[in-house]
Amino acid sequence: MNSPAPAASPFGLSPSAKGRIAAVVTVSIWTAFIVIARATADPSRGGTLLPLDVVYARLWGAALVLLPWGWWMTRAARQPADPLAPGRGSLGGLSPLPWAITWRIGLFGGLLYATLAYSGFVFAPAAHASVLLPGSLPLWTTLLALLILGERIRWGRALGLCLIVCGDALVGGASLLHAFDGSGVWRGDVLFILAAMCWSMYSVLVRRFALDAVQATIGITAFAFVMYVPAYTVGCLMGWLPGQVLQAPWREILFQMGFQGVGSVVVSGIGFTKMIQYYGPVRSTMITAVVPGLSALCAALFLGEPLPWNVLAGLALVSGGIVFGVRKVAQAPAAVAPLPDAALEKP
Repeated sequence: MNSPAPAASPFGLSPSAKGRIAAVVTVSIWTAFIVIARATADPSRGGTLLPLDVVYARLWGAALVLLPWGWWMTRAARQPADPLAPGRGSLGGLSPLPWAITWRIGLFGGLLYATLAYSGFVFAPAAHASVLLPGSLPLWTTLLALLILGERIRWGRALGLCLIVCGDALVGGASLLHAFDGSGVWRGDVLFILAAMCWSMYSVLVRRFALDAVQATIGITAFAFVMYVPAYTVGCLMGWLPGQVLQAPWREILFQMGFQGVGSVVVSGIGFTKMIQYYGPVRSTMITAVVPGLSALCAALFLGEPLPWNVLAGLALVSGGIVFGVRKVAQAPAAVAPLPDAALEKP
């Protein structure tokens, strides 16, 4: 007797087609995030919004989608069996996670990451962000997992991480050598490194608490929104902060809400989860290794930013380090346990 055929997708897409679409969407958003953030924050381009204004728009865009979702999830958790059982959420039901977890992941993955990353684009070009943001994530995540989770680093991954360190040094180190020549590029590099460390800390916390991808994304958005948006709104209204978000054109604000909030936070998170479901964590990480080089090339093409030899060499080393390290882990699967989906999402 023949086994029943698998149910068709409502859109007629096979699992492989869904995986390819998710990969294209995720890589495209990650690449565009770097280019658009630089174009917005670069003072020489005369943008209206300041970095903290973009964080404000990002949180509003993500919150409009994710906070109702979190409220629904929390209400569902409070249903039936025992009407006296407390809900598992926090922040008035906006986060489906307990407060002790919400504030930890929200501080690093929601608030600090966004403010540090967007501020870095004021000083440093997109090519530097390409190396120091997505490119250095495997390095910081591995080191923090070693310190917090006690994971061992096998020689294959260690060699890949050494390549990443060399690539970072070629880019960030070169700018630090000119720290006192009047350029502020080194400030942006430091901010990018700190942002990557914050996202890596979030990733390790997600792994430590074994969090669901959607719940973790809602949790960091809920915390960042509640802690940042009211305070920033009052600061701008009272003139305590130099923000331009209340005077900027609505079209610009809506664009940032749509791309930085809905696109970078919601769509790329779901897209990467779909990639994991089809390709697995190893192949997915190898696919996203193209982001540093692709975003640097797009910045050169669309923003006219130069690509000096040290940046090109740094990109090659970082991308090679990611792929090499992941391949070695694939050959020794017991060496490092795969992270949950949310730990791998970015940005």
